[in-house]
Amino acid sequence: MTDTLSRGALWLDALTSTAAPTQRGPIRAREGDLNGERASFFTVVPDPQNRFPRATDNVVGLEQGWLLARAVRETIDADRDADVKRPIVAVVDVKSQAYGRREELLGVHLACAAAVDAYASARLAGHPVIALIVGPAMSGAYLAHGYQANRIVALDAPGTAVHAMGKEAAARVTRRSVESLDALGDAVLPMSYKMSAYAKLGLLHELIEGIDADSPASADIARVKASLAAAVEDARNGSRDLSNRLASADAKRTRAASIEVRRRMREQWSA
Repeated sequence: MTDTLSRGALWLDALTSTAAPTQRGPIRAREGDLNGERASFFTVVPDPQNRFPRATDNVVGLEQGWLLARAVRETIDADRDADVKRPIVAVVDVKSQAYGRREELLGVHLACAAAVDAYASARLAGHPVIALIVGPAMSGAYLAHGYQANRIVALDAPGTAVHAMGKEAAARVTRRSVESLDALGDAVLPMSYKMSAYAKLGLLHELIEGIDADSPASADIARVKASLAAAVEDARNGSRDLSNRLASADAKRTRAASIEVRRRMREQWSA
């Protein structure tokens, strides 16, 4: 990875058309081609000049949340009368939501919720929404940017992880060493920082192995684009809700208790 490009920006460049030279700020929105079809791609990038000191990295803060929501809703509006809605790809490389007193006072939760609502609205309107995890997918930032996707695709590469907090922070909170936290993750899947463990929870549509996430070759990019196109097709052939995440063999095995709780809650709700 170069000094000037985050991994999210790098993959956005790789997957889409040439960047507009005037594009600035923490959100990048591009058009690209997936199997001959136009698609909209969005990612969050570092913003060193951001007015909020906690939001200068690739995090989701006040501006990032509202700008994501606007970008996604512009795509929804553009395709409102289209018979076939264009795919939306969230390129995920987000370290956290932006923690800060000013962010909390000004409603960072509302900004993140606006992004969540925009992605969910796109999915329910018929846009195949695909998340491509190329870096960290942490905490509320991942909930705001990626988790509402019909299908989630991830690179199995160093630096990719889905979790509630970074490994060092989790070690401090649990009063463990990083090494003992890793050992715990091998025994308790939700505690693991490995993408292979996350895949066993049934939440991923595909885990793509053997990709150089920091310096992808043309063959790597072609493989990822083919996986995205396949995920789009699968999403179009499925329901618009997120029930598929509990339908896989992995989910039925590792999330059996969660599935049973949901079944009993539906029974009581309808009683």
